Amino acid sequence: MERELATLVEAVRNAGAKVRELVRVGFEVQTKPDRSPVTTVDHEVNRILHEMQRREFPQDGWLSEESPDDPARLTHARVWIVDPIDGTKALVNRMPEFCISAALIERGAPVVAAILNPSTDELFTAVRGGGLFLNGAHFTPSPAHDFNPVIMVSAWEFRNDRWSTLAETARCRPMYSIANALALVAAGRIQAAFTIEPENEWDLAAGVLLIEESGGAISDAAGKPFVFNQPIPRFRGVIAVATTADKDLRANLQTHAERARSQPERKRAAP
Repeated sequence: MERELATLVEAVRNAGAKVRELVRVGFEVQTKPDRSPVTTVDHEVNRILHEMQRREFPQDGWLSEESPDDPARLTHARVWIVDPIDGTKALVNRMPEFCISAALIERGAPVVAAILNPSTDELFTAVRGGGLFLNGAHFTPSPAHDFNPVIMVSAWEFRNDRWSTLAETARCRPMYSIANALALVAAGRIQAAFTIEPENEWDLAAGVLLIEESGGAISDAAGKPFVFNQPIPRFRGVIAVATTADKDLRANLQTHAERARSQPERKRAAP
């Protein structure tokens, strides 16, 4: 997978340079039918990465938030799953949490992954079985010495106090990019990322491999492993825990998830 990784890193780095250029000179913001924002930055990154896939790996499938979903991907053993900008609202508001997230999936599992935060110029990468890398250097998370863990939760859940009980024993912070949060979990900079809200495959594909290669644990909110390139590319929630976290944290979050899922559905406000 060395060729795939090298090709992906070059494309993501080029896309990151384009992002910084567009942030500097300005970009357009539009609204999708679901009322979420999309920008010319999203479209430009999507173009760069899709051109890479079509040029270098034309036999592979493609799934991206900013491309029409082609069901032909379901017939491919390998599929590139991409979120050109995860955290578009953060980009629009100039919050340095938005990321480029891309992964190569083989038979349902991520085998190559990259998450780049253009604001910090940190590029986390992994190849299955090879460990976690930051900017090309092998990276080992440092042991945590904090008994009050930092857990990133969805901004909507944070605003609505869904995790008020959890906040009694942990520091909950809103996440504006799930890809960014998963990279921080992989690096051990926070102890967990947690939500029972729906997440798309492109939100998670790269982060799943980064966390697994760092020694952490990740599943959906019901504790089931992720299998990618599904006909409906969506999952219910995420529980991601750093390898450096307390050994009981994952079970604790699972309990909170089960309790919350048993409650009546809360009405979601417009995004």
